[in-house]
Amino acid sequence: MAFAASMRSLGRAGLFALSVLRASKPTADLFAELVKEIYKVGARSLPIIVVGGAFVGLVLTLQGYRTLATFGAADALSTLLGLSLYRELGPVLTALLFIGRAGSSIAAELGLMRATDQIKALELMAIDPLAKAVAPRFWAAILCVPLLTGFFCSLAIAASWFEAVRILGLDNGTFWSALQHSVDAWDDFGVALLKSAVFGGTSALVAAYAGFHAEPTIEGTSVATTRAVVNASLLVLMLNFVMSALLFN
Repeated sequence: MAFAASMRSLGRAGLFALSVLRASKPTADLFAELVKEIYKVGARSLPIIVVGGAFVGLVLTLQGYRTLATFGAADALSTLLGLSLYRELGPVLTALLFIGRAGSSIAAELGLMRATDQIKALELMAIDPLAKAVAPRFWAAILCVPLLTGFFCSLAIAASWFEAVRILGLDNGTFWSALQHSVDAWDDFGVALLKSAVFGGTSALVAAYAGFHAEPTIEGTSVATTRAVVNASLLVLMLNFVMSALLFN
């Protein structure tokens, strides 16, 4: 019974995603809402991304230096950092932070719209609630998460450089040279952006689905928000494994 219920829920989620894509018609209203959502889910997520990226860079540098120095390979620190960030940690950690900050907000907002009958009001006025409330959030996430990933990786590398060169005493030229020769524009940076776009769209869809179909009560909104964060986080981790297996084989 639980398996059948899970399959029905998965099927409904797939149909919901297709409905959002059909509702994403390029109109002036969609563009106006998209700009608002880019600010809400993108710009407002920037502080936590910046702080998170800086501290991830610092701790990766500290642990990587200790390990590499044991084998006399401390000069490869920036190589380890760059490949780890762009291939795995940057897109995944950015997506998880985005889910905690913006995904929960998307689920809560749509859940409250359901609880206060705003979605019904849109339907009564012959306005598609998917086009008005869901599609802008979906496309804003697809656009913003790759940019946030770029900020995350940049701050992580900057923090790593400061600790490695200014504190640990590594050579500045060696640090940047090894990083430049190890990170490929497409295989690493391009794939990081691709992963981020997929993670962003998936996170927004999961959060929107949970909030849009929440029980029309305050408790239902709370449950939907929790479910959105948990399910989106697990789905991002699973998608990361699948994409890494396909892209880095």
